[in-house]
Amino acid sequence: MLSANKVLSGLMGVCVGDALGVPVEFTSRVERTNTPVTAMQGYGTWDQPPGTWSDDSSLTFCLVESLCNGFSLDAIAKSFWQWYQESYWTARGEVFDVGNTTFLAIVNWKQGASPVDAGGKTENSNGNGSLMRILPMAYLHRELEFSELIRRVHQVSCITHAHPRSQIACGIYISIAVALLEGAEPYQAYQQGLEKVQGIYSAPEYSTEMQHFQRVFSGAIDKLPLEEISSDGYVIDTLEASLWCLLNSSDYESAVLKAVNLGGDTDTTAAVTGGLAGIYYGVENIPADWIDQIARKDDIIDLVNRFIKALDNK
Repeated sequence: MLSANKVLSGLMGVCVGDALGVPVEFTSRVERTNTPVTAMQGYGTWDQPPGTWSDDSSLTFCLVESLCNGFSLDAIAKSFWQWYQESYWTARGEVFDVGNTTFLAIVNWKQGASPVDAGGKTENSNGNGSLMRILPMAYLHRELEFSELIRRVHQVSCITHAHPRSQIACGIYISIAVALLEGAEPYQAYQQGLEKVQGIYSAPEYSTEMQHFQRVFSGAIDKLPLEEISSDGYVIDTLEASLWCLLNSSDYESAVLKAVNLGGDTDTTAAVTGGLAGIYYGVENIPADWIDQIARKDDIIDLVNRFIKALDNK
């Protein structure tokens, strides 16, 4: 049986990181260095109250809600449409900060494209919009063979981001998350996660993409100096930055604040970091005053409980 604590820890970890980053999204690293974020705050970039999460958490929760009823790509895609069109699983009944690739993919699906064909397939379609919401897939690791889990991760990425590069980034992230769920410490999980997907990504269909993941697969992403870590919306930059922040921190708080204070795509970098840090450090080590300010906290806890029940009934 999967620990209920691990599910809440990961999902709340995503959401809290996201909410910390929302008010300062698109600010520069220089700005964040001069006035670093140290606590949950509000307004700023999107003029939202403290504890407001963005599309990162909304689409994560849409995925969880869908998985409560089994694995259906159409149901997941439909929930994304409901988010965009009906403000489903938004923090305060308002959609903001919609990624263009995600928007176009949702419209493609609504106009009849299959879920795996809806997402962008060009090299310019490699924003972090599928990576930011993929964490819930890690919780299926006990019911699926690893290769099948990664295949489904790729499919879920394809709903909005179908380029192999985005699929691989999601697969690496989930592999590391699974290692954390199985009890590995962060650096050990990083190594084990890479080892486990190595075979999958040595297949010919991925060979031309692997050059873009050299720094991740070096096994030493944490050794890179801060100046070499980018924190914009490119999927590989987000993957690298989140691993760098996790591996260069000793608790949840420092990991997500490090991510936010990189500047740039602050909410997504912190959400992706926060998912891994949440799993490892546990919800009890996420500052309670941060959690207390999270919009719809009780709804999130209820969703987690329903997800756990669905996983237990598999």
